[in-house]
Amino acid sequence: MNIVFLIIIGAAAGFLATRLMRIEADIITTVVIGIAGALIGGLVLRTLLAVMGMMAGLVGAVLGALALIWLWQTYIKR
Repeated sequence: MNIVFLIIIGAAAGFLATRLMRIEADIITTVVIGIAGALIGGLVLRTLLAVMGMMAGLVGAVLGALALIWLWQTYIKR
């Protein structure tokens, strides 16, 4: 279903992109440009979100470890 959604959105995006860039293209070219852009953009965005998700997990793990080390040094090591 996500691919179908990207195709529909891509057709509209192609129309908007050709108008914003002031390119005169026929309907088929406009739709193909939009669909290809939506598929590529969707893939890139998912990849970036996956990488950022992993990075967020790493940052959270480091912060948690730092908090535990601080608690250990402050209250247990005495």
